[in-house]
Amino acid sequence: MNKNYIGHHIQLYGVEDVKLCTGKGDGMRMLNVRNGKGLEFTVSVDRAADITRASLKGDNFAYIAPCGYVSPKYYDNKGSGFLKSFTAGFMTTCGLTAVGSPCTDNGEELPLHGNISHTPCENIGYWIDDENIHIKAIVRDASLFSHQLILEREYICSLSENKLTLIDNIKNIGSTETPLEVLYHCNMGYPLLSEKAIVTVPAKSVTPRNEHAASDVANCLVMEKPQKGYEEMCYYYELNGTQTVSIFNPDISKGLKMTIDTAQLPCFTEWKMMGEKEYVLGLEPGNCYPDGRDVMREKGILEFLKPNEVKTHKIVFEFTEGE
Repeated sequence: MNKNYIGHHIQLYGVEDVKLCTGKGDGMRMLNVRNGKGLEFTVSVDRAADITRASLKGDNFAYIAPCGYVSPKYYDNKGSGFLKSFTAGFMTTCGLTAVGSPCTDNGEELPLHGNISHTPCENIGYWIDDENIHIKAIVRDASLFSHQLILEREYICSLSENKLTLIDNIKNIGSTETPLEVLYHCNMGYPLLSEKAIVTVPAKSVTPRNEHAASDVANCLVMEKPQKGYEEMCYYYELNGTQTVSIFNPDISKGLKMTIDTAQLPCFTEWKMMGEKEYVLGLEPGNCYPDGRDVMREKGILEFLKPNEVKTHKIVFEFTEGE
C-alpha cells in the first residue's frame, strides 16, 4: 500500500472507538473495525469483546436477534433469562463455567450459557502495524467462594486479506480446580444465510440432539426458507484434527471458512433455526455440547482447569468471495 495517497489510515482501515446512544444499548462501547479489503466487524467492549456485526464488502454475515443491542446492566441470569439480552451477533462467547441448558450441577445453580458474554472487559487495547490490526482484551469471570478465571482475548485482523484470527487464553487464577466450559456461538444470518447457502462440516459422524432433530437428520446441512412455527434443531458433530467448517452462498458469491483445532475444541454443534424473523444458523465449536454442565459431567466429558493452568483456543475466520 502506498501511503502517500492518504492523509490518515482511517481513510481506508483502522479502529473507531464509539458508544451507543439510545435504547437498552445506551452507553455501550464498541470498536468498529475495517481492514481496507472489505471486511468490517464490531467488537462489543461491554460484552466480553464478542463480535456483533460482521460483513464483507457490504454483505452482512451475522444474525442479530430481536432484542438488538442490550447493555449487561439488563442481564437476567435466572434460568433462560439470557435470551432477553442475547444479541447473538457474529459471535457470542458462552461460558466460562456453564454452557447450554440451565441446570443444577454439583449443588451450583447454573443459568443458560453462563455469564461471560454479559461481562464488560476489564481492559482493552488496540494497535496497528504494517500487516495487522491487533485488539487485546481482558475479561474477569470470578467471585468470592467460587471460580476465579481470567479470559485474555486477542484478535488479529489481516490488512492484506479478509482473515480474522481469534486467540483466547483462559487461566485459573484461583486456588482450586474449576469446571471449564466454553462454546463459541457463531451465528450466520441473511444474506449469507438463505435457502441457497451451502454448508460443509467435515465430520466423521453426526448425532441429533433429540427425537425432533433426528426426524430430519438427513437434511441437517440443507438450509430452508424462513417458516412460521419452526422448531429449532441441534446436531452434534465428531471432528478430528484441524478442520474447516464453511458456509457459502452463491447468490452473493461470498462465504465464511472457520478453521478449528479439535484438540482444543473437540465438540462442534450446529444450531439450525429456520423460523420467520428467527432465521439463523449457529456454527459452534466448543469444549462441550449445550446440554447443561450436569449432563457433560455425567457423560465424563466435562473439562476442568487446575490452579494456574491455562487453556488456549484458536479459531481462524476467512471471509471469502467468488468461490
